[in-house]
Amino acid sequence: MPALPPPAVTFSAADHPWINVRTGPQYDQVGLRNLFLDAHTIEDLALPHPPAASALLRIAVAITARVTGLDDPELTASQWNALRRTCLEQGRFDPYAVHAYFDHHAWDVFDQARPWLQEPALRIQCDHSSGINAFVPGRPAGNNLAWFSPHGHHTTEPVPTAEALEILLIHHYYGRSGQCTPRTVDGVTTRRQNSGPLRSSVSFHPLGRTLHETLLAGVPAFTGDEQFPGADACPWEETAPGPQNPPTGVTWPGRLLTGLSQHAILLVPGSGGSTVTDAYLTWAAKEPKQMTTDPYLTYQFITERKNVARRRIKHSADASRAWWRELDTLVLAHDEHGTRLRPAIFDTLNDLPEDLRRNLRIRVHGFDQDGKVIDRQWYTAITPPLLNWTQEHDPVKAQRIAECCRGAEQTAQQLTALAKEAWNTATRSRTTQPPWSNKALTRYWPKAETVFWRLLAEPDADVPAAFATAAAAALREVTESARIRHNSAARAVAHAIRDLYRRPPAPPKKTA
Repeated sequence: MPALPPPAVTFSAADHPWINVRTGPQYDQVGLRNLFLDAHTIEDLALPHPPAASALLRIAVAITARVTGLDDPELTASQWNALRRTCLEQGRFDPYAVHAYFDHHAWDVFDQARPWLQEPALRIQCDHSSGINAFVPGRPAGNNLAWFSPHGHHTTEPVPTAEALEILLIHHYYGRSGQCTPRTVDGVTTRRQNSGPLRSSVSFHPLGRTLHETLLAGVPAFTGDEQFPGADACPWEETAPGPQNPPTGVTWPGRLLTGLSQHAILLVPGSGGSTVTDAYLTWAAKEPKQMTTDPYLTYQFITERKNVARRRIKHSADASRAWWRELDTLVLAHDEHGTRLRPAIFDTLNDLPEDLRRNLRIRVHGFDQDGKVIDRQWYTAITPPLLNWTQEHDPVKAQRIAECCRGAEQTAQQLTALAKEAWNTATRSRTTQPPWSNKALTRYWPKAETVFWRLLAEPDADVPAAFATAAAAALREVTESARIRHNSAARAVAHAIRDLYRRPPAPPKKTA
């Protein structure tokens, strides 16, 4: 068991540089304090790991609410919007409020009593550490083979503390479930953990022209849900909730954005605190995760599920799915018949000043994972300014977007089925996963995106015919060599392309 770090080992998340930022072509590293002091000159975060950036945005938005007073649940909706407009008009965060906030709370990553976003009790509650390789994503740990990494069980290279803090955020928000390092609390030893609150999700964050605009646009409004007066706190604002004193309820905005982690972590510093040499990684809560509405996630309603509490699920990240395919969810306001719910943060964006609203883009951060332990791929994207396309501002445009998204998806399903049928006919087999289907879809989606944007510029163009043309071109490309060699393949593909242009039958009308 590692000894307590000496008092001289310090690294302040507030004042030591660890956050990558960008202004024009220039990149820099800052701590949390300077992130706010210079937010009006910073264009955007530049963290290399999108899930870490998504987590940091939630933390920074919670701090924004604190230093601006937007965390006051007593404000009416009009007062809250007026205060946010005032903060935007000021052009920067109040330096006195920023210094007062950061001077009041604990930010030392290696503090012996209150390390930032960590639980010091793990030194006693865990009989061994988890190892630095288990902490760093992508490294093999234990008996796992080192397929893509030079690291192994006996090669435990330290990690720079700045990088370790980003990994810390990824574990807190996107961490895996299942087996973990055993932890003993009140005489009971457990080694099972829940998955992180954002695991396998894709987030949509407002993106302004400066970080100052981004953070103020990203503050979620109080919705009137249960609030415990004086009880809302971020983990660094008081002793972090642990198994001995679990928090009661999800409060706004601190606990909603920063206090839902299911993982307990403790970093072990190297000499001088510039690196992390080991880590404890284990469970933080025994209770099931609480049902919450994250303001940056989209949700899907599945009515056929018997368990009412599980009928609403967050929309899963998919690295193979282009962001524009979610545009219909983003621009359409939810109605009682819809199955998708756009991010709640979109409900506050219409009250922004007109010049900001016109220029506001959306930053997409996704982490394609399974529900338990497998991490596939993370990704990020930036949309063009799209708030003027929302149903509240341009219902005709919003409906056209929805029509095009539906057309693209329906054609993709049709292409998959027809490519499978063509393969089976040409080869006289019944393969469940014929190669033409996946290859045709891979070729189809880039073409469909081009068609999508053209259809938005041509509101009278025929949507099904345009996507059918893209699907036909994709199918011809992937079957070219087969059609040249075999007449049966040429005939089967010709029939499939003919059927692509046939309109699917309209659904039967409901009768009273």
